[in-house]
Amino acid sequence: MVRKLVEVKHLKKYFRMGKRQILKAVDDVTFDIYQGETFGLVGESGCGKSTLGRTIIRLYDRTEGQVLFDGEDVHKMTPKQMKRFNRRAQMIFQDPYASLNPRMTVADIIAEGIDIHGLLTGKKRLERVYELLEIVGLNKDHANRFPHEFSGGQRQRIGIARALALNPEFIIADEPISALDVSVQAQVVNLLKRLQEEQQLTFLFIAHDLAMVKHISDRIGVMYLGHMVELAESEQLYDNPLHPYTQALLSAIPVPDPEIEEKRERIILQGEVPSPINPPSGCVFRTRCPAAQKVCAAVKPAWQEVEPQHFVACHLYQ
Repeated sequence: MVRKLVEVKHLKKYFRMGKRQILKAVDDVTFDIYQGETFGLVGESGCGKSTLGRTIIRLYDRTEGQVLFDGEDVHKMTPKQMKRFNRRAQMIFQDPYASLNPRMTVADIIAEGIDIHGLLTGKKRLERVYELLEIVGLNKDHANRFPHEFSGGQRQRIGIARALALNPEFIIADEPISALDVSVQAQVVNLLKRLQEEQQLTFLFIAHDLAMVKHISDRIGVMYLGHMVELAESEQLYDNPLHPYTQALLSAIPVPDPEIEEKRERIILQGEVPSPINPPSGCVFRTRCPAAQKVCAAVKPAWQEVEPQHFVACHLYQ
């Protein structure tokens, strides 16, 4: 049986905005990530995907709930335990232009974790940097250059090399392709898939490109306004989306057939995404949902398994 590497239980992350307002970025989210899989996380910009990823790896402290990594509560770890955890879990950041220190050489950027943990020095350190550069499709001549000398795709490869430096088991890829040209996106995604197979990595892949998420993910969770609204295996979610929000998202994916594309109907959501400072009562999606009922305004839908390994939070299935 495949073991659960990451368990997220009723996780909440709130930010205080001034004296009275509270922004509910992540609000009662529960899911698991199994060893060796890629778990895709999708949703509109501002839905809380990146905040969730950063809270899992403890760049943000939780407000409530639990994050268990291999059975240990990440947010209760001592500094010594956190240092061990940081060797096993790493993050690839969204913006390859902002996530690399412009004053450090590529070699020092990649070896930063190695230096912090005191793993290698001198010639062996440099050999490890060269090895990592080769793994991500660069070469050792790049080691002494600075980030501004590289394209966006090359910078993201450097970020991936940095994440791999400590031989982690788990990597959170926070929209690693969103800032890249379309021609480069597939290269980076294929690189991540290859690395996963070679090094038995587990990924949390955060993105808003639904077609790309399907390509790389084993299971997919859909977020809306800080809540998880649906979770299923990749094929099952795309073939049989249950939540009205998931259906609307999937209808926006273009079909590479002009005749089908011209005839198919898109689900156009009305209205704007509500503020996470003042979310709607009951179901947070009800103000834009074409299937909203009276109960949706009064009662928050329960998170339930309606088909084998297919979870949804919607009154249509209760």
